[in-house]
Amino acid sequence: MNRKNNTCILRVQDLTVSFGPSHKPVVSGLHFELHRGETLGMVGESGSGKTLTGLALLRLLPPGARIVRGSIILYPETPEEKILTRLNEEEMTTIRGRHISMVFQEPMTSLNPSMRCGHQVAEALAIHSSLTPRQIREEVLHWFEEMHLPGPRRIYHAYPHELSGGQRQRVMIAMALCTHPAVLIADEPTTALDVTIQQSIIRLLKNLQEKYRPGILFITHDLGLISEIAGRLAVMQEGIMVEQGRLTDVLKEPKHPYTRGLLHCRPVFTRQPVRLPTVREFLEKGKVEPKERREEDRIRKRQQMYSSPPLLEVRDLETWFTRREGWQKETVRAVDRVSFEVYRGETLGLVGESGCGKTTLGRSLLNLVRAHSGKILYSDVNTLDLKGKALKAFRRKFQIVFQDPYSSLNPRITVGETIMEPMRVHGLSGNRISRRRAMYRLLEKVRLEPSHAGRFPHEFSGGQRQRICIARALALEPEFIICDESVSSLDVSVQAEILNLLNQLKEEFSLTYIFISHDLSVVKYMSDRVLVMKNGKLVESGEAEELFRNPKENYTRELTRSVPGQSIPV
Repeated sequence: MNRKNNTCILRVQDLTVSFGPSHKPVVSGLHFELHRGETLGMVGESGSGKTLTGLALLRLLPPGARIVRGSIILYPETPEEKILTRLNEEEMTTIRGRHISMVFQEPMTSLNPSMRCGHQVAEALAIHSSLTPRQIREEVLHWFEEMHLPGPRRIYHAYPHELSGGQRQRVMIAMALCTHPAVLIADEPTTALDVTIQQSIIRLLKNLQEKYRPGILFITHDLGLISEIAGRLAVMQEGIMVEQGRLTDVLKEPKHPYTRGLLHCRPVFTRQPVRLPTVREFLEKGKVEPKERREEDRIRKRQQMYSSPPLLEVRDLETWFTRREGWQKETVRAVDRVSFEVYRGETLGLVGESGCGKTTLGRSLLNLVRAHSGKILYSDVNTLDLKGKALKAFRRKFQIVFQDPYSSLNPRITVGETIMEPMRVHGLSGNRISRRRAMYRLLEKVRLEPSHAGRFPHEFSGGQRQRICIARALALEPEFIICDESVSSLDVSVQAEILNLLNQLKEEFSLTYIFISHDLSVVKYMSDRVLVMKNGKLVESGEAEELFRNPKENYTRELTRSVPGQSIPV
């Protein structure tokens, strides 16, 4: 198709989508255009209508949702013009995949687990091209090479579960682009990935866009990430586009308080506020001036904290797993002779790419994963030797908040029972009436209504579920909490509220944290000291401000350079 590079290839006019029997609009009056070779970023919180807009463009709305007004025009004002809102399902089948493709947020649930990856990409080519089976196989291998996948032939025959998250996402991108669509919808394609893998996916999309010239609608909640790839920006709030324009203009002088809130609630390297501002505060006040942490306060706190003996000492800890490759066994050293201390009242950050051993180290500290050698000293007792009642008593003092709150909550019991269960197991808070009173107090501490106690986990948002997990951890009155990627799947606005809550609870209950994350901006904001892990080993450690200002190891420098949005003015 011979079109000029700046040709409009998609025009959306007054798009309105309603949901449910009340037909209440969840996306209302959207107007935007997408041009060949450009990237339009669409940002907003969960529930703002971003994903629903992307699904509406493909006419793949969930049951109960429907387009009630407006038009979606593909190749407007050309002989090939198609008004998608007027096409039937059979006609839309020829559009999906061939003219408009979509890369979904979670590749593991988007790929067929029972099909080899190469066959899934080949299926798209078989439907939308006239190539022979041999030509299709060669084309798939070509696209796997374009994606910089290691060993394209091996990936071709691999199942999705045999690949890493970044590799699965590259397979999804290959499937979306192999038919040379005019429009690519990328819906949160890097949300759960490490910063280095995020950057590689962004570079890959930019290179492919230069080569094949698709228009990209990039949907995300992260303004830092969108600043790395988009030329224009559209901001969504509760189904309405509140701001739209050139990326540099919107970021430099945001007109809407919601946009200003999204910008300022992100932790960034360039400032260190006492408390993160929230989107809600910007909507209520229009402008918020966060109070910066004073250097003298930070120095005084550090001196006081490190003048006492460590709360926890880890010495030469080793944890390994054995996996089988064919007839051979391979030992993977997930934690390899790791030593460090944690001081009372400290937040110790732990960073590194996926697979570096962060989560295994955290679970080894709690004996959830059995370490093979070394020492974990708590009050001069090696916790690796604890068993039975002694181990149970230790675990009361050490709690963990997991990454995915939905999978760590029992879907069959109410949140009230979820919070009271550990109290009952450990014999705390007296009788059931006393435990219920304690549970209500904990719900209030994490800013949830006591009336929520009778509801089930699926009735809450992601941020609310994480608050429930924090309340459950606090139910045992612990001294030490491990936060394992506890905010990585949340919107930046919800993330700011949870981080503020964690800091407030730390002061109120005299807690000590190990904060595990691949998001270096979040770790820098939360931490007093930081440990950097790579391939099971600690490669660098130091005071958070100094380590990120002047990293000594190349690996740490690479991680800090990969943090998106460092050039955004705030």
